[in-house]
Amino acid sequence: MKLQLLAAMALATPLFFTSSVRAENPQDLQKLLSTGECIQCDLSGANLSGAHLIGADLRGSKLQGANLVGANLEGADLTGANLAGANLTSAYVTNVNLKQTNLNGVNFTRATIHDSNVYKASMNDLNLTDAEIFNTGIGIGGEDAEIPDWD
Repeated sequence: MKLQLLAAMALATPLFFTSSVRAENPQDLQKLLSTGECIQCDLSGANLSGAHLIGADLRGSKLQGANLVGANLEGADLTGANLAGANLTSAYVTNVNLKQTNLNGVNFTRATIHDSNVYKASMNDLNLTDAEIFNTGIGIGGEDAEIPDWD
């Protein structure tokens, strides 16, 4: 009896420790990771923590609530993407095209954000704690600044 109980617990234990965060469309996640391109994909809630997404093409993709902690997005194109509520803590966001992107509620704590295009992006309730922002139209408070578009 004890042996059966131990065996049942051993089989059930991994179920308690699996991540509940997953992409809405696992095929889209696989496509991104294998090709670096996933236009208009559904990656909502995807765990991309520490991912190397250098130059990734994610135009129009859904990344709401995605985990991008420590991800490298250098040169990525996220034009028109939805990152509402995504976690980009300690992410590297340099030369990223965020034109017309929904960044509402994004956590940019300790992120490095340089030379990125945020023209017409929605940026309400950003967490910019200890973020390093250079040559990017993201600021705290005041009137909306004139944010140039990339040519």
